[in-house]
Amino acid sequence: MSKIPVTIYAEMTPNPNTMKFVANNYLIDPSATAEFKNQQETKGFSPMADELFNFPFVKEVYIANNFVSITKDDTLAWDFVTTELRDYIRNYISEGKQVVTAIPEEKPAPEVEDKTIDTSNYSPSEFDDAIIGLLDQYVKPAVEGDGGAIEFRNFDNGVVKVVLKGACSGCPSSTNTLKGGIEQILKQHIPEVKEVVAES
Repeated sequence: MSKIPVTIYAEMTPNPNTMKFVANNYLIDPSATAEFKNQQETKGFSPMADELFNFPFVKEVYIANNFVSITKDDTLAWDFVTTELRDYIRNYISEGKQVVTAIPEEKPAPEVEDKTIDTSNYSPSEFDDAIIGLLDQYVKPAVEGDGGAIEFRNFDNGVVKVVLKGACSGCPSSTNTLKGGIEQILKQHIPEVKEVVAES
């Protein structure tokens, strides 16, 4: 079987425990993301993530667009494992194996009718579309550039709730990003916005 030519490069993210491995082609439908906090969650969804958890230092795997973000524990420095992971991912893809077979359901929000807003806990506001538009235009490209993702949850009493995923979840600088970047952009365009908070 002929191998698919694949290029993978590793890129640091603002989260020191997360490395982003970028491929020269899409690994997943560009509108979808897949986040796995442990090996059990990968079963039936991502054979590649399942295999990545066999590395003892891998704590989380996040797959989006053309990259895989891997969060490791503190047992080894990136210097010792980056090349091994990069080669592993490149070989896996070049052999034509499936990266993701199904998109896992969103966990934090039970009974989600609309992908971006969990209507069981939140009532939509007149500003939702404007907020989502601003996040899509200004925030998502930068967050994806850092190996993560951001999703709008709701807007209530001046507070915008978002969910951070991938490299952004648990990143020391994510608070600065929320307060310094995202909050400023939204306040500038929508005076009703007072604050932006991340759901844990």
